[in-house]
Amino acid sequence: MTRRIASAAILTAMAVVLMYLEIPLPFFPPFLKFDFSEVPVLIGTFALGPLYGVAIELAKNVIHLPVSHTAGIGEVSNFLNCSVFIATAGIIYSKIRTRKSALISMAIATATFALMSCPFNYFITLPLYSQVLGFSNEAIIGMSAAVNPLIHTKFDLILWGFLPFNIFKGVVISAITLVIYKPISKLINATAEKTK
Repeated sequence: MTRRIASAAILTAMAVVLMYLEIPLPFFPPFLKFDFSEVPVLIGTFALGPLYGVAIELAKNVIHLPVSHTAGIGEVSNFLNCSVFIATAGIIYSKIRTRKSALISMAIATATFALMSCPFNYFITLPLYSQVLGFSNEAIIGMSAAVNPLIHTKFDLILWGFLPFNIFKGVVISAITLVIYKPISKLINATAEKTK
């Protein structure tokens, strides 16, 4: 148990560092920045179980709170949305631990994450940005339309901003995890076995 917690702590530290390395993407609103912090979280989910994965996701966002530029709204949104991705992938993979199962679990998780984030961002995240940070819908839509001419309304922002961004994020995180998971999981599982 101690080694499993230690492994989770190391993966959390990696996720926190990667969370700072944000990359703006062309054609996406400037407030949607890509990072690779979900890779160690997903690895932890597969190696240690979905509960550990959600715990790593929570710890990552709590640690990032003091430097938040969104009054914690971004961190709460990241935790809730990405926990759907992490938990879905972890639960499915825990049933059948094969490479094919991992691929299927990440595909289902990406679709679930992308679709569920749409109503969440429409009804919760964007209104909070307006109420707490003082950003009007017009201002948010305006800065989004400046980089993506398909965006004219709040619904367009969800359809042509958040949805494709989250699909892209899920696919990239899944692809990287699929490549590097096995060698890393062997190290995690080897240390965990020593405590049994």
